[in-house]
Amino acid sequence: MTKISGVLFDLYGTLFDVHSVVERCDQLFPGRGIEISALWRQKQLEYMWARGLMRRYCPFEKLTEDALGYTCNRLDLALNERDSADLCDAYSGLDPFPDTAATLEMLRSIGAPVGVLSNGSAQSIRRVVHHSALQTYFSHLISTEPVRAYKPQAAAYELGEQALGASRETILFVSSNGLDAAGAKNFGYTVAWINRSGSPFEELEVRPDVEVRSLAALSGWLREGDPSKRR
Repeated sequence: MTKISGVLFDLYGTLFDVHSVVERCDQLFPGRGIEISALWRQKQLEYMWARGLMRRYCPFEKLTEDALGYTCNRLDLALNERDSADLCDAYSGLDPFPDTAATLEMLRSIGAPVGVLSNGSAQSIRRVVHHSALQTYFSHLISTEPVRAYKPQAAAYELGEQALGASRETILFVSSNGLDAAGAKNFGYTVAWINRSGSPFEELEVRPDVEVRSLAALSGWLREGDPSKRR
């Protein structure tokens, strides 16, 4: 395995559970929380990719609000401005996955610089990380905002390489999003894909260097340095 000089994590869906908004959605629309959260996340990602292709960048907060608006229109749910703001604000209080803190602690114990590289705005990243009191684990909180691009565009991944001051192949990029993992590998990072659902990887002619089912399994792989131990 290539010697790792630093680790970059995707934020939403990798370290933090985007579906921890289900409870708040259920409070506003009883029994519809899972349905809302699933479609909301799907449209949030689709709007990122569409805007990237159209070169019509907008801040993460606006994109998230637009995705929620579509979701409620599609599901025929009446959403007023106050409730929209409340639900969008829930993205600032996402819950970390149960193995997030332990994984970050392990990385700190081995002295690896750790950062976040996210399509979220600088403000949104900071709010999520500080809400969970995990900020001390990160040397860098990197938003793609400055280059007005979203992953998987190369300009977004370049920000991580610049921040860590290391060659891309020595940086481990960790994501639970298959398209993000493919984009990072295409860019030249060493890539770990967190495949919690046991899904097949995307057919995009690139493969992650390691596939694991959890952050905890990634910790084991890093300690052992053995790419063959994939679960």
